[in-house]
Amino acid sequence: MVWEFATAARIVFGPGAANQIAHAARGMGKRALLVSGRKPRQAARIVADLHGAGVSCSPFATDGEPTLDTVRAGVETARREGCDVVIACGGGSAIDAGKAIAAMLANPGDVLDYLEVIGRGQPLQAAPLPFIAVPTTAGAGSEATRNAVLLSPEHGVKASLRSPLMLPRLAVVDPKLALTVPPDVTAATGLDALSQLLEAFVSVRASTMTDTLCREGLRRAGRSLRRAIEDGDDLEARTDMALASLLSGMALANAGLGAVHGFAAPIGGSFPAPHGAVCAALLAPVILVNLRALRQREPSHPALQKYDEAARLLDPDVQSADDLPAWIDWIQADLQVPRLSAYGIRPSDVPSLCEKAARASSMKGNPIQLSISDLESILLAAL
Repeated sequence: MVWEFATAARIVFGPGAANQIAHAARGMGKRALLVSGRKPRQAARIVADLHGAGVSCSPFATDGEPTLDTVRAGVETARREGCDVVIACGGGSAIDAGKAIAAMLANPGDVLDYLEVIGRGQPLQAAPLPFIAVPTTAGAGSEATRNAVLLSPEHGVKASLRSPLMLPRLAVVDPKLALTVPPDVTAATGLDALSQLLEAFVSVRASTMTDTLCREGLRRAGRSLRRAIEDGDDLEARTDMALASLLSGMALANAGLGAVHGFAAPIGGSFPAPHGAVCAALLAPVILVNLRALRQREPSHPALQKYDEAARLLDPDVQSADDLPAWIDWIQADLQVPRLSAYGIRPSDVPSLCEKAARASSMKGNPIQLSISDLESILLAAL
């Protein structure tokens, strides 16, 4: 098998790594657009460090998951302020917003010209402005991916702005930045990382390189997710989850994902459901249906052995893939992760969501092609 691997140009990882942001930014530009979430807990410190290093800063706060208008507004702000470097500090939404803004600042036209599925899908013509990703949650792995997931309320779906050129110039992953993240967010983002590791591990595009990353990420998530939720000040657990998230981003950027994230795009585009919580609710049903379809139609498929291995990596007491959905359900119930019906999704919504999910780019990585009937059974089980 021929494979290739690409990730952020430079990664700085570990407690205290955030101390290097300002120095790195000074080497990339003179004025930074600092993109943050609606609660920029860590942004104030970065602003002070930037000013101390002689880098001016223009703040830009995003309100929830980024939309096309978020990107347009960010581009307008950056151009008005004369920004020549973009820094995103926050969860996956803030980092995706920053990534897209940096790309559009260097390319002509509108974001829809380059967007997948609902846009024209044109390739970027020029490399984005220098971009630094600073995650403050452990889940999305956006600091190591080449795409930005954007919501289009008009189309009722999420779609990606994607290009190899969009890999961050620098990813700074400091587990200390997650110490203030509340338990519910820690649970949802952590389960998102876990789902990304599992999906990349069994993806049709998996390689020796991505398998290695997934194995290490699954092992760390399995031993530390619950600890990070129960004690947010447990730096060792936070470090494990930060690395699991980073590894999941590196893996998915090169191996793709599967049905969990194929559903996440249309659900997130149509309902006020947090991405991590959606992935958490779908994970066990997707595994069950994938296992059934593989055993019925491709009983020698290597993904079956990988599911067994993943189960043992997550919990040494779990011996096979058959026990994995129950283990995930137990984790979700223990962490009080809501079912999809909590966000207003009803059985009558299932057919249209399944049709959209079948067309999602993430679905292409699923280890076996699923029928509409398969997809409907997944979604009904997650309600």
